[in-house]
Parts: sequence; C-alpha cells; structure tokens
Amino acid sequence: MGLALREAARGRPSPNPHVGAVVVKGGKVVARGYHRRAGEAHAEALALSRAGRKARGATLYVTLEPCNHHGRTGPCTEAVLEAGIARVVIGYADPAPHVPGAIRRLRRAGVEVAVGVRIDEARRRIADFEKHITTGLPFVTLKAAVTLDGRIAARTGDSKWITNEASRKHAHRLRDRSDAVMVGVGTVLADDPRLDVRHLRGKDPLRVVLDSRLRTPPGARLLTVGPKAAAPVIFHAPNAPKSRVARLTRAGATLVAVPARKHGLDLRRVLRELGRRDVVRLLVEGGATVHGALLDGGFVDRAAIFIAPKILGDDEGVPLARGKRRNSIADASSLKTPRFRRFGDDLYIEGEL
Repeated sequence: MGLALREAARGRPSPNPHVGAVVVKGGKVVARGYHRRAGEAHAEALALSRAGRKARGATLYVTLEPCNHHGRTGPCTEAVLEAGIARVVIGYADPAPHVPGAIRRLRRAGVEVAVGVRIDEARRRIADFEKHITTGLPFVTLKAAVTLDGRIAARTGDSKWITNEASRKHAHRLRDRSDAVMVGVGTVLADDPRLDVRHLRGKDPLRVVLDSRLRTPPGARLLTVGPKAAAPVIFHAPNAPKSRVARLTRAGATLVAVPARKHGLDLRRVLRELGRRDVVRLLVEGGATVHGALLDGGFVDRAAIFIAPKILGDDEGVPLARGKRRNSIADASSLKTPRFRRFGDDLYIEGEL
C-alpha cells in the first residue's frame, strides 16, 4: 500500500481524486499505475492493463475504492473482474455520496476485499476531493513564509525574501499542485505578484483576488496570462465602482460580485463559487487580513508554513494573521499530526486544522 500511496501522489487529476494502484503476485510487484489526469485511465485500469495475464489470481492494492459507475471511463470494477484479480486491498472507501458500492459488487463476485489499510494516509491523499464532493467547497491550504517572531513582511510591506531559494521552489510546487491561488488586494498592491509557477515545469493555477473596491491596477502582473491560462478571477462587492469593473474586464479579468459583510467579502460565497468552477485545491498566499478572515470562518483545512531563522524585531511588522481577538492560548488553532521538513536553514511545517 505504501507504494500505491506514492504512486497516487504523482498525478494531477483534479477535479478527480489522487489514486494509486499496484498489482502484486507471488510477493512481487507486477505492475503499478496512477490516475494522471481527469479523462485519462484510472489507476486500477492502468495497472491491470500493464500487468496483462499476470493479473489473474493476483492482489490489487489501491488507495481508493474502485469506481463502479460509467463516467469519462468505464467502471474499474469491471476491469478488476475481467482481469481475474483474486484479492483487492483498499485504503479508503469512496466518499462520493452518489457512487454505488464497488466493495459489495466485488465481494458478491467472489473477490476477497480488505478495506482500511493505512486508512489515514489514504484519506489524506484524497482530502481535497472528499471535501469538494461532500460540501461543494474547495480544500483550502494557507501558505505563508514567516520569521521566527511570526512576521510575513516588514511594516513597509517588504517581504523579499524571508525564506531561502529551496523553500521558494517548494512553494512553487504547492502552486503547481493547486487548482487556484488566492490573495487579497493588499498583497497585489504591496508585491505585484505573478502567482504563476516558476523554478519547475508545471501548470499555472487559476489566479484569484479578493478586492471589495476593485483597487487592483489594470497593469498588475497577475493579469498578464498566457494564451492557454484561464482569465484571473477578481471577487468584489456589488457596489464597487462600475468604471473599475469595466477597466479590469478590459484588462482580461473575470469579475464576480459577491455579498459584502462587515469585515469584507462573504468568503463562503467566494469559496462556493470557486467550487462551482471545479477548484478542488485552493492555495491561499496572503495577506494577513485574508488569513485571519479564513481562520476565523473555519475555512482553512491545511496550513503550510515556512519558518526562516530570522527575527524582524518590529511589533509593527505584518503578522501571519489579523483575525478576531483571542484571550487565551486555549483558543489557538492547532495543527493535527503536523509534518516537518527542512529546506536548508528553513523549517517547513504542514498539517491539517
């Protein structure tokens, strides 16, 4: 199952789930596969086709319950039965509410089925898909680079560079794995980010800006996209100046009006609209006000924080999050089973909230 989990991580199948499969016979790996992209062969079907005749009587390890319905591809349960697989080991049962049970069908056909092997890891692999399919909202990852005293920028807004080149390269990997990257207008005005993927070959995510009053300049770098990239989406309040709506539309942006609340835009409406656009993985990159609002609303699913061995030492530096007041450490948001990595002198912490 460990090998199947590693295979699952290789794909970019959004809005479908990440799935890996391995065929084992006589204690030896016969074939492996992963779901590469939506519309292409599923992991099980790919592994079984590679195994050929060796699949008969073998064991299939798969990170997610095989599909049992017709979609862009045929049911994987049929491929399993036709291949003559004797035993199927599943990491996590399919959370999709409309999918009929493959486990029941396989067992009725005489296939031995085990479910729940390395279930926590298997579930983490499809956490984004599970949230999207059950709530209609994207899986939200809050990404930030901070100093040891918790600052994401100096009081002037300067933030280049808190972390080292290795950390920044991994940050671009996070973008490559995301369907969209979202920032607030404050970040646009302070940094003029491109929000694209650099330092590696990858696909640029959809660029999203929260901008109630449409202060984004028409010449902002994030509005300059390639011919194959989707138009950036800017969410704004219904009463934003019409002249600015027209100006940013001419600059190539897609403008979406959502209701405004006391402290900003209605974030649930923003997330629901992104979910309707098949954004399954959303990476949030600032700034502090956006981070705080998402944390206060309970919308953050995972935090990905790079910590550099630097101390700004200025209480007016920009904090990681500006949210509601909390009077006790007991009120703090805690990461569950945090995972740690080193990128040179930087420490990277990732975990679910």
